[in-house]
Amino acid sequence: MNAPTKLPDPRTQPQAFLRSLYDAAVRRAMPLHNMAAVLPPVPKGRTLVLGAGKAGASMVHALEALWPQDAPLSGLVVTRYGHLPERPAGVPARVEIVEAAHPVPDAAGLRAAERILALTQGLTADDLVLCLISGGGSALLTLPAEGLTLADKQRINKDLLLSGANITEMNCVRKHLSRIKGGRLAAACAPAQVVTLTISDVPGDDPSVIASGPTVPDATTCLDALAILQRYGIALPPALMQALQAGRLETPKPGDAVFARTEVRMLATPMQSLQAAAELARAAGITPYILSDEIEGESREVGKVHAALARAVARGQGAFAKPCVILGGGETTVTVRELPPGMARGRGGRAGEFCMGLAEALQGQASVWALAADTDGIDGMEDNAGARVTPDTLQRAAAQGLKLSDHLLRNDAYGYFSALDDLVVTGPTNTNVNDFRAILVL
Repeated sequence: MNAPTKLPDPRTQPQAFLRSLYDAAVRRAMPLHNMAAVLPPVPKGRTLVLGAGKAGASMVHALEALWPQDAPLSGLVVTRYGHLPERPAGVPARVEIVEAAHPVPDAAGLRAAERILALTQGLTADDLVLCLISGGGSALLTLPAEGLTLADKQRINKDLLLSGANITEMNCVRKHLSRIKGGRLAAACAPAQVVTLTISDVPGDDPSVIASGPTVPDATTCLDALAILQRYGIALPPALMQALQAGRLETPKPGDAVFARTEVRMLATPMQSLQAAAELARAAGITPYILSDEIEGESREVGKVHAALARAVARGQGAFAKPCVILGGGETTVTVRELPPGMARGRGGRAGEFCMGLAEALQGQASVWALAADTDGIDGMEDNAGARVTPDTLQRAAAQGLKLSDHLLRNDAYGYFSALDDLVVTGPTNTNVNDFRAILVL
């Protein structure tokens, strides 16, 4: 994604200005911009590359461009379908890249995980394993625990996605129902040196949560996973339930000897992307305020809270002075509710749901524009990254006979904003530092 030649004027082109902030956030998270500074030296033995995530392919391309051409390099990385960017000119392919399904795993992801685990056999203390880990790796790197089928994993993943569970809760469950996540990949690589290069997509940048932490210790327990499943009413096969209760699916813990030669190096974080957007806003004469990169909660409710802040600023009553842009990130959730008989479920993701809650609470507030989008370019499972809100969103919707309350009931952000031509469509960005939200108040 190239830098803009000229920054749009926020006062005359507010939507284009907000899109430029989003683009700046995405650019800051691109692997090629950040990898050189964190690469370890070439080892005495061989270098094996393993990994998973939505940024997996772009991370491989960056590594292949930066790693010495005369140093051996091989391995396997799995990314999401459609997230395979064009290879940079003059960079030979040395690491295999395969594609699989996200957010619900499929057989291709299972085969990739099996192959990745098999590649760890025969590693020695002279070898280096470079693990390229980014958001989405939990679904892409799927290897069910003994006694669990792929169909079981798919059903549990779907139930978790619909439940409203946050990412930490979901990944706690995923770690304990896997043979490769929750530090188990690092255990398989011992005694080799393991350096994990990661792009954070989780609140707090905890590497044990990113892609369910395949190469780092896991402090959560089987009982934690069981409590989460029970909290959201998600059923397990009886044998798996008993295995969790007995602690037979426990993950390697902090202090375990298998992590003696492992380390994590961060390539990009949500806060760094928000800071890049803030810097661009200052250049345009707009004061940025970064709320947090760790905002969680129900998407539509988070949208309402942001609306309250924006309305106060617009009226000259808030803690922030206009003109300003309010920036935030994190990972919100969408709870998909039961619908009345005969009502079809809508389409949408976290960013769109946030925008519906925001628009509802703003009530057409003058001089407030907003954009919310996922930095991976995919809002949930749709083909849009997110959506826009303008002062006349509700007015334009009413003119088309669209009722926001109906779309909220059906979780149909895609249908609502598509009708208004207010979807943000970028295509896969080939990186992922999670939610990006920007509200411009003039």
